Amino acid sequence: METQKNNPLHGIKLEQIVTDLQAHYGWEYLGYNIKIKCFTDNPSVKSSLKFLRRMPWARTKVENLYLEYLKKNKK
Repeated sequence: METQKNNPLHGIKLEQIVTDLQAHYGWEYLGYNIKIKCFTDNPSVKSSLKFLRRMPWARTKVENLYLEYLKKNKK
């Protein structure tokens, strides 16, 4: 399997993305910036993962926010 040097998300699981964003920003901020119910109504990592795995458009928004987070924090 080739490594993807130009893909900063390569090797990072969706669960890690959601966990990092929630820890850094909190559910309220995530729900405000990405208008999806799993971030606003009784949010949890489990419910968010279930939704994001079924909805590619929402996953793309979360991944884009994570890329911004990585740029700001030079992780």
